[in-house]
Amino acid sequence: MTSSLATREQALSSGIDPFWAPLAMLLTQDVALKGYFRERIVLGAEHLPQQGPVLLAPTHRARWDALMLPMAAGRRVTDRDCRFMVTRTEMEGLQGWFLHRLGCFAVDQGKPSMTTLRFAIDLLAAGQQLVVFPEGRINRTDEPIRLQQGLARLSQLATRQGVPVQVVPVGLAYSEVRPRFRGTSAICFAEPLKADASGREATKAFNALLSERMQSAEQAARAAVGRPLLSP
Repeated sequence: MTSSLATREQALSSGIDPFWAPLAMLLTQDVALKGYFRERIVLGAEHLPQQGPVLLAPTHRARWDALMLPMAAGRRVTDRDCRFMVTRTEMEGLQGWFLHRLGCFAVDQGKPSMTTLRFAIDLLAAGQQLVVFPEGRINRTDEPIRLQQGLARLSQLATRQGVPVQVVPVGLAYSEVRPRFRGTSAICFAEPLKADASGREATKAFNALLSERMQSAEQAARAAVGRPLLSP
């Protein structure tokens, strides 16, 4: 498994760079987050698995989400990195060059390649944690959460291959819709779920449960920052 993981990392140019990754952690967590937000709140940390394959399933409310997740669940907390599956457009240009060196890799959400899926499963089998935004985009409205099917299918595929994935619903919130300087940010982890069954109906049922748990986690995070999320 280690050799296949290394081969696919090389093919996708998405290994963790020993120079850029620690530097990015220092700049984002000790400079950017601490300098921009007055307070950063972490809720439900006891639900975050410390070992074994993990899929983090966060709501997506701002670009800051990608910094909040490693702060609350990354190397300093779990002794492992957050490996982000991101859109192809996010992997373009200078930003893409940088993200590649932090271990991020692109996925075509409409038609993911087998190389990408196998790489994701290899990472999970190696006991790493992946981050997939199941909404597929930043959503700043209070509309009900609507999920794409990619994360559910990935977890089902991994389970069928003998990789017991834990899916952790995550809610993120900020004291303003568009985070402002010296505002407050919060992240909430809910109890892990498992996607054991497969098939279209099982995927729909799992997504419905995941959406509900993500919504609850976001409600807790919103309450923590003083901007309660009203139930629909």
